[in-house]
Amino acid sequence: MSQQFRGLGVALITPFKKREVDYDALAKVISHTIDGGVDYVVSLGTTGEAITLTSKECRQILDFTIEQVNGRVPIVAGHFGGNDTHALIQRIQEFDFSNIDGILSSSPSYNKPSQEGIYQHYCAVAEVSPRPIIIYNVPGRTASNVEAETILRIAHQCTNVVAVKDASANMVQAMQTIQDKPKHFSVLSGDDPTSFPFISVGGEGVISVIANAFPKEFAGVVHNAMKGNTEKARQYNEMLIDIHQWLYKDGSPSGIKAAMNILGLCENELRLPLVPCSNATISGLKSEMAKLEKKLTVFS
Repeated sequence: MSQQFRGLGVALITPFKKREVDYDALAKVISHTIDGGVDYVVSLGTTGEAITLTSKECRQILDFTIEQVNGRVPIVAGHFGGNDTHALIQRIQEFDFSNIDGILSSSPSYNKPSQEGIYQHYCAVAEVSPRPIIIYNVPGRTASNVEAETILRIAHQCTNVVAVKDASANMVQAMQTIQDKPKHFSVLSGDDPTSFPFISVGGEGVISVIANAFPKEFAGVVHNAMKGNTEKARQYNEMLIDIHQWLYKDGSPSGIKAAMNILGLCENELRLPLVPCSNATISGLKSEMAKLEKKLTVFS
């Protein structure tokens, strides 16, 4: 089951125009990423600003994404985390998962549960989920790390928990998880800048932010690294490495929204409390993107 979530996944942005969802731009983004070579899409994740969307908007965006993707790649629904396990279970039980291939479920935030609490949370969610689950470990946002031992306990106990998106950027933790994981379970990076070394130590892909803007180029990193074409993967990685810092300098998804605006794919608009990048950051991003364009011309 985890095979469909290997390789390059993209955590899609949600474009806005005058604070409303810009579906024309979203259609462009979906086509841009799939045409660029992503293996699957994640709708309504952190990058999609799902936390500022209403339940009705989330459903409409997901339905629109299903329609636009039209079976070309698998779709993961990314807004199935929560700090109230019972409420999350109820939401899953009431949700229509038609044409959705998987769930990305972030570990509980704010509560700061123990490792035992995190384990029991995922086991409870796995018991009712009609779709495969990807654990989302993002300590920078949840204030708690899902440790390797806990990830492995969940993976061995719950066969429908098929992967972890690990955004801890902790390579030792990743290697510990990779070493003892069951066969059905994939270890994915959730940190674009370290994805190349992550795959090199046995990771099976990434759920990416930068692939919204540069899917073809980041696919060059991921797919070549997974095939063992290390030198070619390294060349792509070096072309992108200086852009990453600008995408996170003023927070994410502010940075990727700015990059997408520069590419003409959407407005540079977010919902409060998120705001657009500073002019200095946009200037730096434009400069690095111009350098990338020159590098690509030489590389091709």
